[in-house]
Amino acid sequence: MKISATLIAGNEEDRIGDALASVTWADEIIVVVDARSTDRTAEIARQYTDRVFVRPWSGYAAQKRFADAQATHEWIFSLDADERVSPELRCSIERLKREGPRHEGYRVARRAWYLGRWIRHSGWYPDYQLRLYRRDRARWVGDYVHESVHVEGSVGTLEGDLWHMTRRSLSEHHEVLNRYTTLAAEEAFAHGKRAGWFALCVRPLLAFLRSYVLRQGFRDGIPGLVISGFAAYYVFLKNAKLWERARFPKGWGHPLATE
Repeated sequence: MKISATLIAGNEEDRIGDALASVTWADEIIVVVDARSTDRTAEIARQYTDRVFVRPWSGYAAQKRFADAQATHEWIFSLDADERVSPELRCSIERLKREGPRHEGYRVARRAWYLGRWIRHSGWYPDYQLRLYRRDRARWVGDYVHESVHVEGSVGTLEGDLWHMTRRSLSEHHEVLNRYTTLAAEEAFAHGKRAGWFALCVRPLLAFLRSYVLRQGFRDGIPGLVISGFAAYYVFLKNAKLWERARFPKGWGHPLATE
């Protein structure tokens, strides 16, 4: 069982080195760098592998499908630049390589580091992610945002966490949320969904209660409260942008925007 570790990145010079250092156990490392990157991401990646590809951004799922296509091994381990394979997870993967796989894909629990602490609730943990899979039985989907890999066959669970070194600051979290809600609204609009009063007034409140109460965000202290607040804001902003997209197809600054 040989594994190709794949990673897509753009302007991640401060994080990509640690991410790649955590997968040096892989039989091959493939990095796909967004051509719009203006920092040393590609240069740092070449310190770990000579299989670095710089190409125009084509979407999260499309970039990951391209990375998979460059792999020379049957098994893929997909990693993001802000993630790290923990020592426990590495041992679990190495044990799997020795014993042989029993499934076509394996999921891992992802633990986030946020506002100076590991988040153990709030709906952020265990946050299972399918990251190890046979490439001939899997395909990445989700052309707008929140890409995921679908596997044909059974899926197992590996021991050990995938560490997620998430947002560096609340400002960055807000910036990412703003970008993702735009993509999510476009995806919803493309699928024929629309937003009204219920989506704007009720669903954000439900999102907060789900994160803070049902998923015990209160046990994560102030960071849990912040996460729950952002969860509500995400739902509100996504639906507001969806409403805007349907109501003002030409932009609301245009005098004939609704005609």
